[in-house]
Amino acid sequence: MKPNFHEMSLKELRVYVLAHQDDNEAFYAYMDKSKTEGNWATMPPLNSMDDFDNYPEFIDKIGKDGEGQV
Repeated sequence: MKPNFHEMSLKELRVYVLAHQDDNEAFYAYMDKSKTEGNWATMPPLNSMDDFDNYPEFIDKIGKDGEGQV
């Protein structure tokens, strides 16, 4: 029996999706929830890796919310 993806937190869904990578329903639920919660970090395209220095708020965001994973 699958868990109720709508009741799971974004973090719980992420863990589930990583553990069940063949579960498309879970993946789509994760993507929908991440879009509706508005936690996306956006920035313009980079010309080089050095451009990350110009966006410290992006590095902070992925370090806290993404637990170091992009």
